[in-house]
Parts: sequence; structure tokens; C-alpha cells
Amino acid sequence: MTDIRLFGYSDPLTDKAGQPFDFMISAEGTRSVNAEVVRLVHGDFNKDGPGFIEEKVQSDISNKIDVKRQYTQVGSFIAVEDKKNLFSLESSFTIHAFIWPTLPGNERQTIMGKWSVTNSKGYALGINPEGKLEFWVGDGKKVDKVASEVTLIPKVWLFVAVTYNSTSGETTIVQESVQNSWNSLIGPVTPYNHNSVVKEKLRIKPVYDDIDFLLAGSNEENKERGKFVSMLFNGKIDRCGVVDRELTRKELDGVKLGHTPDNPLAYWDTTQGYTDRGIGQDLVDVGPNKLTGKGINRPVRGMTGWNWTGRDDSFRLNPSQYGGISFHDDAITDCNWEKSLSWTPPAKLKSGVYALKISSGDAVDRIPFIVRPQKPKAKIAVQMSTFTYLAYANERLSFEAQIAQAIVAHTPVISEKDIEYQKLAEFGLSTYDHHSDGAGVCFTSWKRPIINLRPGHRMAGMTIPWALPADLSLLWWLEKAGYDYDLITDHDLDREGVSALEPYKAILNVTHPEYYSEGMLDSTEQYLVNGGRVMYIGGNGYYWVTATCPDDPSCVEVRKLDAGSRAWQAEAGEGYLASSGERSGLWRSRGRAPQKLVGLGFSTEGFDQSEPFERMPDSFHKNVSWIFDGIGDEELIGDFGLALGGAAGIELDRYDLTLGTPPHTMLVAASHGHSDNYPLVSEDITYAFPGRGGTQDPQVRGDMIYFNTPNNGAVFAAGSIAWSQALPINDGDNNVGRIMRNVINAFIREGALPGSEFIGDEKHWR
Repeated sequence: MTDIRLFGYSDPLTDKAGQPFDFMISAEGTRSVNAEVVRLVHGDFNKDGPGFIEEKVQSDISNKIDVKRQYTQVGSFIAVEDKKNLFSLESSFTIHAFIWPTLPGNERQTIMGKWSVTNSKGYALGINPEGKLEFWVGDGKKVDKVASEVTLIPKVWLFVAVTYNSTSGETTIVQESVQNSWNSLIGPVTPYNHNSVVKEKLRIKPVYDDIDFLLAGSNEENKERGKFVSMLFNGKIDRCGVVDRELTRKELDGVKLGHTPDNPLAYWDTTQGYTDRGIGQDLVDVGPNKLTGKGINRPVRGMTGWNWTGRDDSFRLNPSQYGGISFHDDAITDCNWEKSLSWTPPAKLKSGVYALKISSGDAVDRIPFIVRPQKPKAKIAVQMSTFTYLAYANERLSFEAQIAQAIVAHTPVISEKDIEYQKLAEFGLSTYDHHSDGAGVCFTSWKRPIINLRPGHRMAGMTIPWALPADLSLLWWLEKAGYDYDLITDHDLDREGVSALEPYKAILNVTHPEYYSEGMLDSTEQYLVNGGRVMYIGGNGYYWVTATCPDDPSCVEVRKLDAGSRAWQAEAGEGYLASSGERSGLWRSRGRAPQKLVGLGFSTEGFDQSEPFERMPDSFHKNVSWIFDGIGDEELIGDFGLALGGAAGIELDRYDLTLGTPPHTMLVAASHGHSDNYPLVSEDITYAFPGRGGTQDPQVRGDMIYFNTPNNGAVFAAGSIAWSQALPINDGDNNVGRIMRNVINAFIREGALPGSEFIGDEKHWR
């Protein structure tokens, strides 16, 4: 491996031509890089296809740009702006909070305080390496501390407090359980005494640096990277505060019951800011000084609090029981790097997937960005699945998921490059990963290098491209077949609604449109009702309830709930999105199965081999036989492909009237021959029993369908991630491409669709 390391990201990831794109670059082993803009044409090195193709684009950027090593602040915390320096306390004081630690022990963690790790100055309440609650003070030369006598148990709610007498140095640290039958991992039947009260005299007084007061972290600085936050807390913090005097035992008992102390220096009511549309990121101080806290790397809101009693399963029903804020020492939603350069694509630049290609020696990185036309130009729009790209961003399934080998049906194939990628913890996790304390990751963002968004990348442990690198096969084929197209993205549709779709005769999905917002579903539905035409040519689409963060469109949120193929499951009561206030999980669980929109829904996934489609009796009906012009009656469709050798595979969707497939839908083809490494999806299994694999269960298949919608609209769907990756075989001249041509040509033509003259002359309702 080269000693030079290059990484970068674009902000935004997607925008119109004529709008600027900023590029943030970090380099190790070099102070300059060569730079050029390229258009990404095909992103799969597989020798059975056209191979990796990129085209250089004329641009006004400098061929050589200066770069430097940039550092990432990892971990979520809250910084409190203290312009009057009120937290540099000379008087006696009390700190109090409700906490739910998830990873006590091993490393020191800060719950809250004004502490300089660099200079050992200030004070903080936290958890020591032995897993015990501890309060410490420092004067720059010495540190003194007092600790609880009882080790903290993970995921148990506690009331914690420390009172400090500035005159005598007498300090009392209090740790008392507020555990009930609902709010903690273990219940009252466990005979563990969580309580401890310890009094000691500290021998020094705190001295202060000019630093922030922090929740869930401490201040640190070094010459190389400058200021950063360390000693990060893992767990939840509920209502908390600082009082600039010693509280009496009676007053502490009142705070433990949830009352606000009299005249607090700061009291952060973590239940403030809740609406039925979500929760803001600011931590509201209801005390007289209004010392608002700002969340960094998006601490997770909408979490159950110390007083949760299980009846209300959403913060919308009872905000007072949802004061918990979750913090994680490996959370990242923004690397916050300095801009290295900016480039504005010319207004007339072709819509497409581009990259800033940077190189030095043998090291190369291609930083992708998606350019939408300034004004719609084509009849076809390809909707790039930017929500899905972010959901899978930097996933580590082959390294971390215990079931990875079973899913892919072989020992994961790990390369030296994959191992290097695994080391890049500073670039954050995907929504398929777990934080260090075991919690699922619910936030993801494009404001960081996304390694698996690079052209040519394949999923670690597998032999195929995924998401954007796979989607380039469709774009390559459209150009090869002579079709003009514009690109739009999930973010465009979410932000602009149906107006993003209306200019186009046909909308094409890419390989894996899995993550959708309510607005995206509504807009697609309205487009179809208005006479639009959709080609759903992917697998496992319209599946997870997803939302963008209102204050930052680069960030999306999803929570995995009680159904679906999920890498993690939200804790009880924590299934609602902080970004939008809606219940996450599957759209199917909320009455909007994808079958109701595009006729197909997720049925199975497998990674050993893809299979072909074969024609079904409906394909010979006069309404739809035109789809198969040039296809033999018994010809297998897609018994080839770059994705495991077939057009039907990886993840497959099926026709199902019981889930809302329109009754007049024509089932024109179906896949067959899948192995038992293709099991039926978990949401279809109410009782677990043998016989749910591809050789046994007829529901394990991918289907091809067609149906008309009002006002001469229509849907054609081939429910398979592998479908578009079959298009490049034989230089694009194959029967998958022939079907695509037949449908596209019909969909972009003005007037009625072929076969529409027969609609209504007989009943197709099943």
C-alpha cells in the first residue's frame, strides 16, 4: 500500500448545474495533489462488461492544489456557549443529572463539566476507568477526585449529583437508582444496590482555562490537530443542570423527583423543543441565563427518559417521559473539514454523475457528486437513490455483522484494501452498523468521505458493486442505447415534491431505492395518478420510513423497528424519528406497502447466484405483448449479468394482491431456480418453520409486472437489484435491453400507451 492517503467529500452531494460544489480534502504523505473533473460512465471492473469508464471534463480548476491533513471530531456531545464565563465557578456549586450509561468502565468518560484534559484544569462529573461515578477538579498542577463506591450497571437509570463547598473543599457525590419496571435493562427483581453517597474533602480548588462547558465530553488540544473533544460519554442524559450553591439533601430529593431547583445557574430541560413534527437540536436552558447547548454530531433525541413508564411509545404522546438524549463516542454526521476548493459546473453541463479526481503518486481518490440539469431537458429522468447511498455509507457488515457469512453464502472475500477501509473509523458508520455500545446507528450524512460511494467499489465480503457503482450500469446502457436522460435524486424529490417529476414522461428507478420519505411516496403516487410513467427496475424499494433532518438536508434518519430485514432494532419506545415525528420502520407496517405504489414489494435476498426471468401467461395478452416484441415465447430473459450471472437476483420483489398489488396488474414474467440461500423475508414469516428457502417456497422469486394508472399513466416493474447490471452484457445488445427499449419507447411517446385500446374489453381482476 502507498504511504500517501487521500480522502475527500463534496458538499452538496447533488445540485443543479450552475451551482457551486465545495470539496473538502484530507491528505497524508503529500502537500499537493493533481486534480481534474471526470464524468463517471461505468463503475464495474468486471471483464464481462464494458469495464471501468470515466471521461475527463474540461474545467477551470487548477491542475495542482494544496492539501493538508484534516482531522475529524468523532463522537456526539453538547457544547454550551458561556460568553459571561458563568461556569468558571469560584463559589460552592452543585451538578446534577439523570443518566443511563451504556459502556461504563475501561475509559474515562465525562457526563458534564468544564474540564481541560490538556492542562488538568477545571471540574467534571463523569465515570472513571473502573466504571464508577466520579467527580474531579484540577488546578493545572494537581487533580483531586471523589468516587462512588458502587460500580455502574449498563442501561440502568440513575440520579447523580455532586455538591462542592468551595470554602472547606467538602464534596458529596450521590448516586441513586430511579429504576422502574420499564425504563432500564434490568428490573426491580434484580437484587443489586445501585445507591451510594460518599463525602470527602478535596484538597485543591479548580482553576479554569477559557474552554466550553460540555455535556458528554471534555476539552482537549494538541499541536497537530488543535482543539477537540475527548473523554466522550456513551449513554443517555436526561434533565440536568448546575446550581451555584450547595443544594441540601431535601432540595436534591426534589430534583430527583423531577423538580427544577430554585435559581439554577443552568437547568437544561431535555423535554423542551418537542413538536409533533420532530425535535430540534438545541438543548434548552429554562434557567435565567438561557445557556443554550448546541448538539455536535447529532446526539439522538426522542429517546425514553428516566421516568418512562412504558404506556406511551412516542415522544409525541408524552414528551415529559422522553427527556433522554443518547450520546455515542463514535457518532459522526459532519467531518467539518475546511474547504479545499470549489467548482461550479457550467450551466450547460450534461446531467450525470461526476467526480473530482485527485491523485498523488499511486494514491487516487474520486470524490463523487451528482449534477442535475439547470432546467429539465430530457423526457426521461433517472432518480438516483441518494437516501440509500447514505443509509449504506461506509457500512461494515462483512466485518461486524455475525450473520454476514450466512447472508452471502460464502466466506467473505476480504482484500487488503478492505482492511485499510475498515481502519477509517473517523469517517463514521452506516445505518447498518452499531455504535461502540451496541446501539444502532440512526443518522447518516454526506458530510464525510463515503468510501463505498466510489466508482469501482464493491461491498467488502462480496464480489459485486453496490448502489452508486452498480447504478452506473443503467446510465451506461441508456447512453449506449441512444437515450437522453436527466438525473434527479431522492433529495430533490423529498424537497420539491411532485414538481421534480412532472417535467418528465418517464421516471426510472436505479438498482436499490430502499429508503423513502413520506413526501417521496406521496409525490410518486401523485405523478402516477396524473398520468406519469414509472419504471421500477430495482429491488427492495420503497421500504424504510426515512426523513431528512430539517436543519441539514445532508443528514437523513431511519430507525429499524419490529419488522423487516434489519441489522438492529430500536429500544422499546424509541421508534419515532426525531427529524419528523413520524414512526419509522417499514412503510408496509404503516399501511403503505410498496405493492400499492409500484405493484411489487420485497420478497427475498441472496448472494450466491442470480437467475433469469421466464415469461408468464399474462405476457401474451394483447394489452402487454408489445413489451416482449423480439423476445421468444420460451426465451429466458437475463440468464446473464454482471451481478452474479443473472438479471434476477441479489434482492427480489414479488407481486402480491394481499399486500396491495393493483388487481388489474399483469404478471408478465417471474424468476425461478433460486437456491435456499434466498430465504423468504422476515416480515412475511409469522411462524418459523422449515421450508422457506428458494427451492421450497413459491414466494421466493422476483416478478415482472405492468399495470396502467389514471390518465394514461403506467408502471413497468422488474423487481431485482441485478436487472440493470444485466444490461451491459454483449455491449448492451441483449434481451434485457430489448425489453427496456420496448418499454422506454412506449413510455416517452406522446399519446396513449400500446394496448390501451383493449383496456376495458375484458376483466383482468384476479
